[in-house]
Amino acid sequence: MATSTDNDIATRAVCEAVGVTQPVLYRLFGDKRGLLDAVADHGYERYAALKAAQEQTTDPVADLRAGWDGHMAFAQENPALYQLMFTPRPWSRSTARDRVSELLEETLVQCAAIGALRVDPPVAARLILSASVGTALDHIASPELFDDPALSHRMRQAVFAHVLTEGTTREDADRLREAALRLRAQLDLAGADALEPVETALLRRWLDRITQPGEESVR
Repeated sequence: MATSTDNDIATRAVCEAVGVTQPVLYRLFGDKRGLLDAVADHGYERYAALKAAQEQTTDPVADLRAGWDGHMAFAQENPALYQLMFTPRPWSRSTARDRVSELLEETLVQCAAIGALRVDPPVAARLILSASVGTALDHIASPELFDDPALSHRMRQAVFAHVLTEGTTREDADRLREAALRLRAQLDLAGADALEPVETALLRRWLDRITQPGEESVR
C-alpha cells in the first residue's frame, strides 16, 4: 500500500513480492479483506511497540500529551498503514482501532487516579481518539500540515480541556463525581484487599452510578 498511488493493494502483487501463489494467500487469509485486516493488526503491534518505548513519567497528563504527539508522528511516518488501521472498511474484522483505544484508556485511568479526569475514561478515550484520528487523517490528506505541529496542538488543547480537570477548582465542578472517578480508577489500579469480591463489585456499581449519570457522562 505504501507504494500504491491510490493506497489500494493487489493480491497478485503481494504474492509476487513474497513468492507465493494466490491460493496460498487465500488459504492463509481467506480473502483480500482478511489480508488487509492482518496488515492493520500488524500495524497495531508496531504502534504498541512505539508506545511501549515511549518514556513514562510520573505525570500521566504529560504522558497523555506526549502520546498525542506520538500518535501524530506514527501517522506521518506510516500514512498508508495508518489509513488502513483507522479508516472504516466494510466488513472489516480488524481490532487495531479498538486495541489502540485500550492503550489510551490505560493512560486515562492513571489520569483519573490522580484526579485529573472529569469524564469516565472510556468516554475520554473515545473523544480523544476521534479527535486525534480526524486530525491525523486530515494531515495525511495534506501532508504539509504536519510541518506545523501547532495545528494538531490546538485540537489537542480543545479536547483535553473538555476531558481533563484544571489546576484550580472550577465553580461548575461536580466534586462528588470527580471524587468517584478518582476512587474507581484507584480501585482499578490497586484493588481493595480490605473488601470481599462481592463488596468490591458493589462498590464499583455505586461508583458507576455516580460517574455515569445518563447523558451527563459526556458533558
